[in-house]
Amino acid sequence: MEKKNVEKMWIADQGDGTYRNPILYTDYSDPDAIRVGEDYFMVASSFSNAPSVPLLHSRDLVNWKVVNYVMDRLPYERYDKPAHGCGAWAPAIRYHEGVYYVFIPFPDEGILMCRTRDPFGKWEEPVCVKKNIGWIDPCPLWDDDGKAYLVNGFANSRIGFKSALYISPLSPDGTIVLGRGEDGRFVYDGHVTQPTIEGPKLYKRNGYYYIFAPAGGVKTGWQTVLRSRHIYGPYEEKIVMHQGNSSVNGPHQGAWVDTPAGEDWFLHFQDVGNAGRIVHLQPMRWVDDWPVIGEDEDNDGCGEPVLQYRKPTTGAEKTQLPDAPEDSDFFEGKELGLQWQWNANYRKDWYSLDGNGLTLYAQNTEKDLPLCDVPNLLLQKWPAPEFTVTVCLHLDAMEDGDVCGMISLGGRYDSILVCRRNGKLTLHQRIGLFETREEMDTELEALAGDTLYIRMRVEEGSRISWEAGDSGDNLHPVGTVTEALPGRWVGVKSGLTAMHEGEGSCGKLTVEAFVYGNLM
Repeated sequence: MEKKNVEKMWIADQGDGTYRNPILYTDYSDPDAIRVGEDYFMVASSFSNAPSVPLLHSRDLVNWKVVNYVMDRLPYERYDKPAHGCGAWAPAIRYHEGVYYVFIPFPDEGILMCRTRDPFGKWEEPVCVKKNIGWIDPCPLWDDDGKAYLVNGFANSRIGFKSALYISPLSPDGTIVLGRGEDGRFVYDGHVTQPTIEGPKLYKRNGYYYIFAPAGGVKTGWQTVLRSRHIYGPYEEKIVMHQGNSSVNGPHQGAWVDTPAGEDWFLHFQDVGNAGRIVHLQPMRWVDDWPVIGEDEDNDGCGEPVLQYRKPTTGAEKTQLPDAPEDSDFFEGKELGLQWQWNANYRKDWYSLDGNGLTLYAQNTEKDLPLCDVPNLLLQKWPAPEFTVTVCLHLDAMEDGDVCGMISLGGRYDSILVCRRNGKLTLHQRIGLFETREEMDTELEALAGDTLYIRMRVEEGSRISWEAGDSGDNLHPVGTVTEALPGRWVGVKSGLTAMHEGEGSCGKLTVEAFVYGNLM
């Protein structure tokens, strides 16, 4: 496949000193961010996908790149298989005395912490700072006197309650929650006025302790801020941003960051269903020691999200070229691009790259295992509300029993797969529902050649249709049209797989390219 006319699917930077929201039309769920000098770093949840907890970098708060992952694999054996909705929930990133810290809640195992002095390099192996069930959304604060604290929320699905925030003393090196529980305190109960308050981020400014936390639920809620002169409260409350008359539902949890010029900004997510939890950037200002996020046209102290705005004054706002995280891939390097994650902890023998394509080695798959539970699905997030993605596959090294191809993975998953049986290649469509694990496999047509192009079309944010052929210019419709559904707290992902569902030896699949394009 040729690389000509390959463009990023969503660019927020308008090239005229303004940007549009979302700044990332991609499922970087539960974002948290910091500024260190002139660099901005953002982390996001990644649940049971590996590598885990993406790290993004920007110089202007609008154009972001994935530059690393905090963990190469999830540190518990259960994640060697997909554990949808479990794993790495909403992380927090902080910088203290030359060290970068990321605190990561695993709702079934506890709160983990990873750290490094070089965010672009290797992160230390995770340390469990609190072994428990149901403590989520942790965020640390190092106070002026050297003491450290950790705020967290609670997952009703694990612990039996929610809408409460808790603060614990934390060791100054960030490695352990101190005491046996009696030293921590519930600092806020939101059941009456701020239901489902969660995602707390802890800050200090002008002698006030602040907890930024969304309430009201992911799809319909608002941004609340709590403040107190004392770390353990009592805390005052104020709603500082809501949907109002805007089209941005939620708006949900995020991060306050400033710029070297003294401006304040807020990053948060919006749940849009199939594309997941996309990231917005809002202007922020302080009035009477309360933040106001977004535009507050009626001056009531509660802002609304903006859809277009001037870029932040960061020092790089005029020199940064419009860009976005990587999406298309021609597999020309020696390592997988950072846009890719696996459906579970991965093994290095699942794939190889030689600079001229990606080789996927077919893996023996458990009998009757639903496609959504196959570990070696190589996946990436949707990059826009509508798009096409075309793959070029070379099938000459497939063996009998191999099943290889392209997948759309969500609450309803859909795939176009090549099956080799008795030396013959046939094209199949396999569709399933995540909740019931019920699948339907339909044989579509016989294949004559060893090269196959598959194109998936995503229209209207949910409509999935397929084309196939022996070249990118000779495609015809295949299969049935399906309506995508989001996964468990995640958006739909697109990707590849190579499985072996029979006896005998496993073969392999060569992928020449995975290329996004605009609908035509």
